[in-house]
Amino acid sequence: MNYRKDIEKCIKFIEEHIKENITIEEVANQSGYSLYHFCRVFSLCKGVSVMEYIRGRRLALAAIELYKGRKIIDIAVDYGFETSSGFAKAFRKAFGYSPTQYIVRMAGYTDAKTPFEIGGYIMNPIIVKKSAFKVAGYGIKTNITGVTYTKDIASFWSNYNGENLESKMYRILNPAKHGEVGLCVPLSEDGNAIYLLGIIVDDFSKVEENMLTVEVPEAEYAVFTTTPVDTTNDKEQNEFAKIIAGTWKYIFEDWFKDSGYVYDESKFDFEFYDERCHHRQDTVMDIYVPIKKVKY
Repeated sequence: MNYRKDIEKCIKFIEEHIKENITIEEVANQSGYSLYHFCRVFSLCKGVSVMEYIRGRRLALAAIELYKGRKIIDIAVDYGFETSSGFAKAFRKAFGYSPTQYIVRMAGYTDAKTPFEIGGYIMNPIIVKKSAFKVAGYGIKTNITGVTYTKDIASFWSNYNGENLESKMYRILNPAKHGEVGLCVPLSEDGNAIYLLGIIVDDFSKVEENMLTVEVPEAEYAVFTTTPVDTTNDKEQNEFAKIIAGTWKYIFEDWFKDSGYVYDESKFDFEFYDERCHHRQDTVMDIYVPIKKVKY
């Protein structure tokens, strides 16, 4: 399955209709995937939700228009903003400057520079069959199609660390083994989902009212272990997060296309964090991707 090609097809559609009021359903239709699966793959490949990507592209193209000298109000209308003040607020949030300040700062430049991505880790997964298991822990309800999806997850992680929910979870549930499972569980076809960070338990008898639970079905997985990074210094945690994001991107943009497998949408993918990812010089974690053989 060539996920890179399918996502690029959707991005081409976005670029061709960027000034129109395109819907997330229209974009997803270009891929042939279900709405939920498309949004999940897109966010893992690009690091943002579909609507965040569209908004970011509109603002990036608007910045080029500003550089060329077009009027702010005309640009705002072209890119779907009802007022110039609304456009200015979004622009400042994205770039740190108001449109007017941006024009002044760019006045001395003779050529535009565009950002580029550095991605991909070459790695070979192991293929395993894993029995069904139960997960309990803490999480949030979100919508994977929404513009705030990635921010919701980041906010949850911040709260999880800030309130030391990990220690609380282990104390209450007292599992047989150490290891946290992070997974996104679809609730409906329109993108509603639960993001859960929990631990594997034998049953749900110790689960408290404010916890969430999920039963993960038996599946065949491609298991990817991230490249090692030193996280003995807290500042390096950001590097670890980038490596995880880069690994997800590699899986869908590179590995799948020549693997002989497709993503099994009837199962759940998940991240697994154990003793190997706690302030070590060789910190790693595992990504479990449900797969099935391509049928020709």
